[in-house]
Amino acid sequence: MATSFSMLSTFPPTQCGLATFAKALVTEIAATGAEVRVVRVVDAPEPPVPFVTHELVISDPRAARRAARALDESDVAVVQHEYGIFGGRDGSDVIELMDAVRVPIIVVLHTVLANPTLHQHQVLDRVVKAASIVITMTETARRRLIHGWVVDPAKVQVIAHGAEDNRGDADHSAKPMLTESANPTVLTWGLLGNGKGIEWALTAMADLRDLDPQPSYRVVGETHPRVLEREGEAYRSGLIAQTQELGIASMVSFEGRYLDLPELLGIVRSADVVLLPYDSRDQVTSGVLTEAVVAGKPVVSTSFPHAVELLSSGAGILVPQRDPAAIAAALRRLLTEPGLAEQMGATARSLAPGLLWSAVADQYIAVGDALLAAQDTRVPVGALSVA
Repeated sequence: MATSFSMLSTFPPTQCGLATFAKALVTEIAATGAEVRVVRVVDAPEPPVPFVTHELVISDPRAARRAARALDESDVAVVQHEYGIFGGRDGSDVIELMDAVRVPIIVVLHTVLANPTLHQHQVLDRVVKAASIVITMTETARRRLIHGWVVDPAKVQVIAHGAEDNRGDADHSAKPMLTESANPTVLTWGLLGNGKGIEWALTAMADLRDLDPQPSYRVVGETHPRVLEREGEAYRSGLIAQTQELGIASMVSFEGRYLDLPELLGIVRSADVVLLPYDSRDQVTSGVLTEAVVAGKPVVSTSFPHAVELLSSGAGILVPQRDPAAIAAALRRLLTEPGLAEQMGATARSLAPGLLWSAVADQYIAVGDALLAAQDTRVPVGALSVA
């Protein structure tokens, strides 16, 4: 009988990267015939959606025990961990919940900070100790965890962030890039908020006004709900004002609306270059980066850890954070140097098969199967090895 899974996470209609990740992974695991249940983390009860069988309402003091019992209804529990989604300081309420779970737990770490506060370190230490296996999505995150939290290396495995298959037609050929008659499109997408670095990208675009044909820059995505609650549309309004000041309003479009998956995939396929100008030097996971690579797009990205790992084979150009001159120089190379964009796109496409959600789901299922086998034969967790 197939291993059954329960997952603790935010989940659509919540709009955040964690919810999108969980929905994609759950859907692919279920597609293999495995039973999957979701315990959805919410601020207040939400209408029912497929896969969700229980809700953890973070304001309810009795919610943790109930959620633990719901997770125990499956063979293996998967806990998507991010400091900001659970109740308590630095999400510390998840510890009580995990301590009450009786089935093996796979913890998926979306953030492993290089310089956590003492309390953040303590919370993650407790989370890792309660886990049977810990998944990181990059080698950088794995190394940080092993050395910063003194974790047995055998307990930590790397499974990449997944992406939808967006390689185009049946032969996965790329869109012809940067033809002489076309205005090339530079694309940034995802939930908008401070730290996305769009202001540096706009300054860089102003340096490219001399190009013929002149590139256009699409910034696609709604403002992050948490940012919207705190600040409204101040960040987006400031960016729009910046385009006016720089004289590039005709080169830039802001599309602050919800996009369903087919429309978003189409927008990504239509881009010539994907730009990730993020401020963070600490980011160990980026779904947007993975999706760009799977789509076969050359990427210009700041040098956050996930980008350094994924683009090191030649699928993109790395630039320093908050450096519009470096961003402009990288974009200029891609837009003017013959064959460079095509070469980087081909390298990106070569990485795609191992990053598809179907391949990622198979690895999670293998981890779950191995945990059950270890439990049945009393094999120590540290001795697990999943190919």
